[in-house]
Amino acid sequence: MSEVIHPPAVQHMAQHVLSQLQEHRSRHPPNSRPTPLFVGVQGPQGSGKTFLTSCLRAYLASSPHALKITVLSIDDLYLPHSGLQSLAESHPDNILFQGRGQPGTHDVPLGTSVLKNLKKINELDAGSVDIPIFDKSLFNGKGDRVSAGETVKGPVDVVVLEGWCVGFFPTSKEVVEEKWKEPVPTLESDIFDMKTFVSVDHVLAINEQLKRYVEWWSALDAFIQIKGPSSAQLSIIYKWRLQQEHGMKAKNGGKGMTDDQVKTFVDRYIPGYVFFGDGVTRGFSGGEGTETERPPSWVGKGLSVTIGNDREFLHVSNF
Repeated sequence: MSEVIHPPAVQHMAQHVLSQLQEHRSRHPPNSRPTPLFVGVQGPQGSGKTFLTSCLRAYLASSPHALKITVLSIDDLYLPHSGLQSLAESHPDNILFQGRGQPGTHDVPLGTSVLKNLKKINELDAGSVDIPIFDKSLFNGKGDRVSAGETVKGPVDVVVLEGWCVGFFPTSKEVVEEKWKEPVPTLESDIFDMKTFVSVDHVLAINEQLKRYVEWWSALDAFIQIKGPSSAQLSIIYKWRLQQEHGMKAKNGGKGMTDDQVKTFVDRYIPGYVFFGDGVTRGFSGGEGTETERPPSWVGKGLSVTIGNDREFLHVSNF
């Protein structure tokens, strides 16, 4: 059998996970069962994070590593269809809540329960953990949670939590209002105009929802961030997501979004990157009392993977 050649980005990601796993295990007492290493993976729409995460899982599961990897996508933690409908109806003027995707559209108690149970899965009497699944094709693409999910049994070596906003932290009203005054980096206003798309109150509503996600992030031991080149970090998302849609339509006979629908789809995520994306490396930044900075727990254990216009590997750095 010929050897599988993994993309360079995956090789760097795997080496990062392996080194963090070794360090994680060294902190546990000898002859004890260590908890799984929890790794956050964040990347924008179309960047290939789901593909890279699946390759990472295959790499680490194969010889000589033979690790058991569990992947949990925050896309599978969305509220059921009825919950998404209720959220949209209760915020009729906020486009960010009209459909799944944003902080606030996930079932936070469900995610907390799954993560806590995965944290304990290597204990002798832990039993199994059910991983939920959200089917995006239901209700004409609006999606719904389905009952048949994956059941995971221990021992588990690594748990990966992946998603576009994994590691995004809430901030203060003052920081949101300050960023609101600034131009959107790497995006011309004819592509995306923040002030005609949303209001500052809409962004603050997302910020309020993000406070509930900090408990999820506190479970993470290490981190991998996938991003585009600094000169085009936001503008390139439109290109990547459009390529992704065209590729899918070429395989399924043309079923999918139009180019205009893809642009509208990406537009809804831009405020998240602008106002909260730096939380991955900075954690909380704001002005609550005397505290203005609170770095995330994975600082010093983070890997940044930069990819180019065509998702080719460029370089890595640590944070």
